[in-house]
Amino acid sequence: MGKSRLLSDAQWEMIEPLLPKLSSHGRPWRNNRDVLEGLLWVLKSGARWRDLPAQYPSASTCWRRLRLWEEEDVWLDIWRAFLGQLDQKQKLDWSETFIDGSFAPAKKGARESEPTVAEKVHSAWWWSTAKVFLWESDWSRPRRRK
Repeated sequence: MGKSRLLSDAQWEMIEPLLPKLSSHGRPWRNNRDVLEGLLWVLKSGARWRDLPAQYPSASTCWRRLRLWEEEDVWLDIWRAFLGQLDQKQKLDWSETFIDGSFAPAKKGARESEPTVAEKVHSAWWWSTAKVFLWESDWSRPRRRK
């Protein structure tokens, strides 16, 4: 009997090309699908890494791959690909979007050296706008090399 999968084959076929190819140097890498399934199991169950069942790669393997994919912006690429696909199918309602979602509670007893509320609001708006602009632009930063 085969493994029970959290991802369907159709979902995996959409995600697989977006994941980096595995290096052939040194010790063989664990299969990307198995690692992703382990990550999804932890997210779905809310369990600790060390409670990962034996059918998945080790917790340290899953954690290292999670960190590697984060450093290489793989999650952002996957998110963009799926959003683009949903947008093409007109399944997104863009009439309800936000440019700045930073809602932070006011803190009492702020120090005099801290920026004023007006300065903080301006700064938060500027960085949020810059982030959206850079995110949507065609410019891409160079990948980190080891």
